Amino acid sequence: MTAAEPTGGARARWIGAGYAAQGLGYAAVVTALPMFKERQGFDDALVSVILLLVVVAAAGGSLVADAVAARWGSRFALAGGLVTIGVALGLTTFHTPTAFFVAVLIAYGVGLGTVDASLSMQGVLVQARLGRSVMNRLFAAYTAAAFIAALGMSAFVAGGAGAGVAVGVAGGFAVLVALAGWRGYEPARTVMPDLTGHRHPRDGSRRVVLICGALIFTAFLADSAVSTWSSVYLHDSLLAADSVAPLGYAAYQVAVLISRLVGDHVVPRTGVVAAAGASLLICAVGCGLVVAVPSVAVAVAGFALTGLGVGVLVPLAFSAAGHAVPGNSDEVIARVNLFNYGGALIGAVLLGLLSEPVGLRVAFLVPVLGLLLTLPVLRQLRRLTAAAPAQARP
Repeated sequence: MTAAEPTGGARARWIGAGYAAQGLGYAAVVTALPMFKERQGFDDALVSVILLLVVVAAAGGSLVADAVAARWGSRFALAGGLVTIGVALGLTTFHTPTAFFVAVLIAYGVGLGTVDASLSMQGVLVQARLGRSVMNRLFAAYTAAAFIAALGMSAFVAGGAGAGVAVGVAGGFAVLVALAGWRGYEPARTVMPDLTGHRHPRDGSRRVVLICGALIFTAFLADSAVSTWSSVYLHDSLLAADSVAPLGYAAYQVAVLISRLVGDHVVPRTGVVAAAGASLLICAVGCGLVVAVPSVAVAVAGFALTGLGVGVLVPLAFSAAGHAVPGNSDEVIARVNLFNYGGALIGAVLLGLLSEPVGLRVAFLVPVLGLLLTLPVLRQLRRLTAAAPAQARP
């Protein structure tokens, strides 16, 4: 390392800024959904179709990140994805024809997927450089920014400035972080090689992808359900005021933040498997409360409880995947990240489609069932973590 190169801690802070930019933008979009619906004249079914297109585009973005990282390094994918997100967010602030608006959101989805995968690649890289667990704290930057965005959306709406201003600010921040943080990102293309000589055959990598991917799928099923529909549920089903509706998502993000701030200390002490099991059960109880009690206060509490579980589960799964195959982490993480969009598809689209025939409250049973059905994966996770090289374990 030359004198001009950032230290490992400085790189972690720049990567954390990338997580913050992603969280700010995503939270701005999901909390602005009621405004987008009203301005563009969309119903829930059309919103679900658009979200499906965004999810598919994001899955494509994850593959783009894999290809770019293999050729030039994941920092190129991260910077390009952030710029794409920023430009797309800026364009959503204008009233445009439906076709153009949908095209903008699809472009946002590609950028989101690229950033999703490349941030996890960068996180595993800097964690390997530092030699200690930092993934939870990196994800905490995402969560803190998302919480700020939710509160900011509530304040902008209550103050009469409009949701578009908050979305535009988030877009500008993403571009700024991409340009200012370029040199601070990790330049390597994969984690440091496994010095034990442990070999990782392709079928072993597939096993890692399936195990960790199942956890990511379920985590993002719950995350997408809450992120996409909490504001709409509080506003449309429970008749919460415009300034109150975003607070369900804000409570969710506060809980995610708390769990991630302590996760790097708790997970190494309790063990990966125990932490994953507790996270799944806590999420299931949280979403179950939303179904059981049609109350604004209880729903907000349920969203918060769900956040406690999701907050630990996501960085845990990505970290386990990256360190299980230390010589092939970028490719494995990109493929694990694809399960993100399967979960997002079910959480965002299926709940929207169920909103008309059964209502959003009952639709929140979908993540409850998904979380409970994932519990048997813990046995395979135990075997995976036991087989990982000792110095590579999170």
